[in-house]
Amino acid sequence: MSAVPVVVLVGPMGVGKSTVGQLLAERLGVGYRDTDEDIVAAEGRTIAEIFVDEGEPVFRAIEKRAVQRALAEHDGVLSLGGGSILDADTRALLAGHRVLYLSMDVEEAVKRTGLNAARPLLAVNPRKQWRELMEARRSLYEEVATAVVATDSRTPEEVTQVALDSLELKEA
Repeated sequence: MSAVPVVVLVGPMGVGKSTVGQLLAERLGVGYRDTDEDIVAAEGRTIAEIFVDEGEPVFRAIEKRAVQRALAEHDGVLSLGGGSILDADTRALLAGHRVLYLSMDVEEAVKRTGLNAARPLLAVNPRKQWRELMEARRSLYEEVATAVVATDSRTPEEVTQVALDSLELKEA
């Protein structure tokens, strides 16, 4: 029998999926896994380097395989990269999973990420590009989500508690 994650976290870059994911995993007494970390470990280079060296389509193919593998193998809390939901097959794979969409507005994104150039999709005009990314992705995040938690003006601990409540997950 294959493993099934307790919960899968989706949302834009910088929303706090890794931080909240680790806190959720601790509170639930399960393991934590991040597909972006899986990719960096497997490829031996950063996501930004993959984007620059090989382009977004190659990165998205690598990401799709990483998500498929993690969904099949991991039975704890799983965080997906911000753009992973762009792939229709990935969205289909998420059906039937508990998926939590962590959302934030652009002003919160500016505070958290500085919308910096280390984010390959935001290198030129970060605020404008972030807004455009979110307009393109918001409906996809909502499509796969079984619950949505706004992270604006909330601490990671507050987001974690709202996540537990919204998903009716029981702590270990």
